This record gives sequence, structure tokens and C-alpha cells, in this order.
Amino acid sequence: MKIAFISDIHGNAIALEAVLEDIEKQGIDKIYVLGDICYRGPEPKRSLDLVRSLHTEVIKGNADEWVVRGVREGEVPEKALELMNTERQWIVEQLEPSDIDYLINLPTQINFMIEGVEISAFHATPMSLFDIVLPNADDNQIESSLMHAPEAQVYVYAHIHKPYIRFLNGKVIMNIGSVGLPFDGLTKASYGSVEIEDGHLKTSIRRVSYELERVVALYHEVNYPNAEMMSKVIRTAKI
Repeated sequence: MKIAFISDIHGNAIALEAVLEDIEKQGIDKIYVLGDICYRGPEPKRSLDLVRSLHTEVIKGNADEWVVRGVREGEVPEKALELMNTERQWIVEQLEPSDIDYLINLPTQINFMIEGVEISAFHATPMSLFDIVLPNADDNQIESSLMHAPEAQVYVYAHIHKPYIRFLNGKVIMNIGSVGLPFDGLTKASYGSVEIEDGHLKTSIRRVSYELERVVALYHEVNYPNAEMMSKVIRTAKI
């Protein structure tokens, strides 16, 4: 059984299409989506439609929550608050009321077992859509923040846009990075895969090339409110 985990698409439908094409080539059996579908990209509606067309399990991310109810004080730097809410309003205007309802009703985590391996998946932590657990977090923070499901063997999360895999107490912790807005300096979409076969377990991160300049052009064509900054992030994979 091969499972793909994708997340943090952020309205970058071009990157999402490239990832879905790669997933098909890899012979993946099942896809899970860990949130942040629409916000901050030039194609929020098409991104959401692509995700919904997968007919799979999807959970909510912090950016999905922002689309639903706006960005609040204390959630982002004060100087960015007004602009980020302007971006959020633009995103909402591209969506249908049924799309907002879909985002409202998304669950916040997935726990499941496949071929004897229990997997716990969530956006940021099991208890929060917003908390940040970085790759260099110490073992105590990893355990207290992420490893809430005691029977799980694999913990999968997203949110930080910096993929990594590490091992703690005989278990796997994997951050799958971002499809649409990687922040680790590598300008390729990121997703995670888990392969289970005859009791064996293999985890990996895939990096997928896509047409960056098409995305940059789209930001300007659609008059996205923060096109210059977002274009720079796309081109550098840094914030």
C-alpha cells in the first residue's frame, strides 16, 4: 500500500497538478490532504475543485480557517494583518458559498490504520491549527506537541512548509512540506509518501518541479492584492 500526503497548496493549482501527476506515476493507492488549500494563491477556486475531485479525506489547516472567518490579531505580525485580510477577502470573492461551507466543515485530524500500521495525521499539531513545530525542535517538544496518539507508529503533519523526516522512540515523525509555497529554499513542490508492504515501512519526501513563472504571471493577471511579495516567495522558496 502506497499513501501520499499533500498539504499547503495555497491556491497554487499549477503546482498541485504537477504533484498529482507525479503521484499517479508513483503508483500511489491513496491520497490524504492536510489542509491550507486556497489562501494566498492566484487560483483558489481551481485548487479547491482539484482537491474535491480527489474524493478523499481532507482536513482543515489554519489558512482554511482564515478563509472562513478572517485573520485575527495575534495570529500574524501586526504590520501584516490588514494586508492578509485584504488577501483573504479577494480569496473569498473567488469562491462559492458552498466552497466556504466545505471549508467550515472539514475535520482537524485523521487517525487510521493500514496493514497493521497506525498513522496520525494533522495540519500543525493535534490540538492546534496554528502552533509551530520546526525541524530542529527538541525531542521533548516533538513528543509533547505531535505524538498525542499513543498507538500511532507514524505522525504526519504540515504547516511549516519545511519538509523533514525524523525518528523518535521507535516512531516516525514526518513533515510533508508544501505543495504550493515551500519555504526551505528549494523551488519544487513537496509531498510525503508512506509505503507499507509485508510489515515493512518506508517513508519519503518527493520534490516535484512545476512552472514557477506561470504561477508568477497568474498572480499579476488576476490582480492578486499581494502579487509582488508572493511572486518573490514562489521564485525563492523563502519568506
